[in-house]
Amino acid sequence: MTSPTYAPDGMSGGIPGPSGRGSSYHEQIARVADLIGARETWGGINAESVVRMRLQNRFQTGLDIARYTANTMRRDMAAYDADPSQYTQSLGAWHGFVAQQEMISVRKHFGSVKRRYIYLSGWMVAALRSEFGPLPDQSMHEKTTVPDLIREIYTFLKQADARELGMLFRDIDAARKAGDTAREQELVTRVDTYESHVVPIIADIDAGFGNAEATYLLAKKMIEAGACALQIENQVSDEKQCGHQDGKVTVPHDDFVAKIRAVRYAFMELGVEDGVIVTRTDSLGAGLTKQIAVSRQKGDEGDQYNSFLDCEEVTPDQVASGDVLITRDGKLMRPKRLPSNLFQFRPGTGADRVVLDCITSMKNGADLLWIETEKPHVEQIAGMMDRIRAVYPKAKLAYNNSPSFNWTLSFRQQVYDAWKQEGQDVSAYDRAKLMSVEYDQTPLAAEADNRIRTFQADAAKRAGIFHHLITLPTYHTTALSVDNLSKQYFGDQGMLGYVKQVQREEIRQGIACVRHQNMAGSDIGDDHKEYFSGEAALKAGGVHNTMNQFS
Repeated sequence: MTSPTYAPDGMSGGIPGPSGRGSSYHEQIARVADLIGARETWGGINAESVVRMRLQNRFQTGLDIARYTANTMRRDMAAYDADPSQYTQSLGAWHGFVAQQEMISVRKHFGSVKRRYIYLSGWMVAALRSEFGPLPDQSMHEKTTVPDLIREIYTFLKQADARELGMLFRDIDAARKAGDTAREQELVTRVDTYESHVVPIIADIDAGFGNAEATYLLAKKMIEAGACALQIENQVSDEKQCGHQDGKVTVPHDDFVAKIRAVRYAFMELGVEDGVIVTRTDSLGAGLTKQIAVSRQKGDEGDQYNSFLDCEEVTPDQVASGDVLITRDGKLMRPKRLPSNLFQFRPGTGADRVVLDCITSMKNGADLLWIETEKPHVEQIAGMMDRIRAVYPKAKLAYNNSPSFNWTLSFRQQVYDAWKQEGQDVSAYDRAKLMSVEYDQTPLAAEADNRIRTFQADAAKRAGIFHHLITLPTYHTTALSVDNLSKQYFGDQGMLGYVKQVQREEIRQGIACVRHQNMAGSDIGDDHKEYFSGEAALKAGGVHNTMNQFS
């Protein structure tokens, strides 16, 4: 079967137009002018203003966004297959404003948002967005908070487009008023080639919030809100735990495959054929299963799943009332069942179960894999991916660069172990205390920091990681920045604590939010007022607006 190719969208910059896909700014104005001219009572409508409003709202629905971003992801996946240095990245966002500022920052520093995504973490939704207040990552939050956050994020990303385009439109007007046709044409070209802040969201659907039908219904809501990629995990829905906590319980493959199919049906029903399914396995750290898998014949997936159960051989006279029994190689076996009615896997089988999980997911429609690990170790990940890629050579990972890892300690210990194995003298270091500040200026610490710096590129090349994400970064950056400001402002620095630490740095670093009225849409509103009321418009952005102090 021939794989589809993903060519760039017709319009420069890859943004679909509201009508006449690929039309230039002036062509759209001419077409709208003809439309207005055909209506006797529309004389007060300005064609250029209509086109500007359309360009500021190019994505009419969440499904438009889902289709556009799914195509973006597919092209990025193909690019990675050709060159692993072309991996993608995302930061988790818990509010639309946070996601917006991420992409504005990326554009400012790197000139493009290509290969940069947004991650929507179920952990942060539970901790920060539930009406119950802060909750642990155990699928206890309202399931509708997830599609609501997706919709909110895209509202803010679209507003980032509208804001920047609005400033370009004002510059066009100024150039036109000054008679500078060359400058005007340069600005029009920038409008025609404008790259949107709208990027793919990889959205966490947890374990589906119920059975396969519940998964399908929630997936539809998330896709309709704009999500092009849904990440689903193989834990039991009503026993779900954070991937970095104890007590994780997995489900047999038949149960998980049903949910993978439910998500695919949701994508297909809504016309998002390129939708991406990310299947996450927690088996590396999960020692329990809710149930014994159904096996129809020896060697099938159910039998393979059950082969990892921790069992003891019994004879018929040892069978007690209520025992659950299976046969293994002609022997009668009793799986170890806990008081919680959960069954236990044999210790040391986690990696083997991960490989089976991933191969089974790939066989049943997964586009990307996710292996939840207990530490960031390239060779550990690669060891499992090598086995998976022996069956599916183009298997790719989304990997959680988790704040739950102690990155400093982990990499210092990795360097310590590597140096010791190479025969280097490590007697100056205490492996258990490598987190200590006393080691910060040592060669070992410098080497560890360099390995942290190159971890993503190294893992993309060696371990098949297409997408690197940090789940909870903005949870931690919010806590850190608020702590620093509170310490200064409520201490003896008073207002200087804010001015020196925040506002002055915003000005020096060119942070757009220093003009917060503009960021919140005040200038967009003024433009609309002028469209609607002409010279009679009462605008907020006049000479007495204090935001002029930051121009």
